[in-house]
Amino acid sequence: MLREDLTFVGTCDIAGLVRGKGFPSTELPARRKSGIGWTHSNLMQTCFGPILDTPFGTAGDLMIVPDPSAEVHVDFRDGSAPEHFFLGDVRNTDGSPWECCVRAFLRRAIEALNEAAGLELLAAIEQEFIFTGVEDVPGHAYSLSAFRRQGVFGEMLMAAIRAAGVHPDSFLAEYGPRQFEMTVAPNAALPAADAAVIAREMARGAAFRLENRAIFSPMPVADGSGNGVHIHFSLHDASGAPVTRDPNGPMELSAVAAHFAAGVLRHLPALCAVTAPSPVSYMRLTPNRWAPTVADLKLQDRGAALRICPVFDAVDEEQRDAQFNLEFRVCDATASPYMALGALIFAGADGIRKRLALPPSEATLPISLTAALDLMDASAAMKSWFGPVFFEAYLRHKRSEAAYVADLPAEELCARYADVY
Repeated sequence: MLREDLTFVGTCDIAGLVRGKGFPSTELPARRKSGIGWTHSNLMQTCFGPILDTPFGTAGDLMIVPDPSAEVHVDFRDGSAPEHFFLGDVRNTDGSPWECCVRAFLRRAIEALNEAAGLELLAAIEQEFIFTGVEDVPGHAYSLSAFRRQGVFGEMLMAAIRAAGVHPDSFLAEYGPRQFEMTVAPNAALPAADAAVIAREMARGAAFRLENRAIFSPMPVADGSGNGVHIHFSLHDASGAPVTRDPNGPMELSAVAAHFAAGVLRHLPALCAVTAPSPVSYMRLTPNRWAPTVADLKLQDRGAALRICPVFDAVDEEQRDAQFNLEFRVCDATASPYMALGALIFAGADGIRKRLALPPSEATLPISLTAALDLMDASAAMKSWFGPVFFEAYLRHKRSEAAYVADLPAEELCARYADVY
């Protein structure tokens, strides 16, 4: 069979999907600088494909420039074409960052945290999904039986993640029917977001080669269990030392971590428009689904919006400090990891800068994407994080998506999103 090696360069856009272009791999040296051509309204593609609304029209040229630190080359050794792609930055034609690039958004958040406190955030991202290649047997959540029935998928997935340059941490059968979870090791914010995208694509790639699917939709079926994305994070100073814990602080939070958490909780109702950015996201964020419904901070509670995680078998304070982390649970895979992590960091940095106290009461989270978008639209803070052009584009994108599916019954709505994600 006559074949030529191809390379793909893409971005995980505001719909949470990796889009870009492929080219002959022999052209990679030139593409490292010039990237591939892109245009402004490509940002406005909904998860279903059509551009329903755009502030950009048909004008404008951009480029997606590959990031050498986010290259993936994984050969599944089954005769299929290798997974060879780069995640990249959307840039203007003069090479400057485009104001609506999702990776640039995260970089701005990282800088905001550094300016507010001289700190860096490390993150590890858990992702839940449905693997269609296993039979649904009731009563086998977390079981060895469910783990066994997935066959070689888990081994393929872990091997692919490692071959892609990401450190796999765990793979398990989850609570829901045919549901699994994968986690990768913590890293600095930008490579952690890259790793989340890469792990998601490796799950899809492994399932594809087994003639199945990995479905990351927040609610694959209306009456089932939801798929969440959980962001574990901790704060570190310029030397790399952990600064999230103080044994004498509230729930052992250091002062700076408490301010960070207070900022997240203060902005969380509006933040949902970015971290839970689809209509089906709000079918998951309901009672009795192990998902948050209020902006709360709890110690070791998997229903909380912000969960303080346990420390296991630490022999001294140094080990406790190193393990101590929080988990943000109001997120799913319809969000771009760059957007979700960036919004989280911006909110936390705002809490540090304003020295916010932990709130005495718990705000209710919005119950629909439309309500979340209205809260975002009213947030001067979020507008400043995005900038006026990106802010308008994001709101128009998500409002057009919500309107597009507004009249669908729950079962069809879930099926449409399961087809995409």
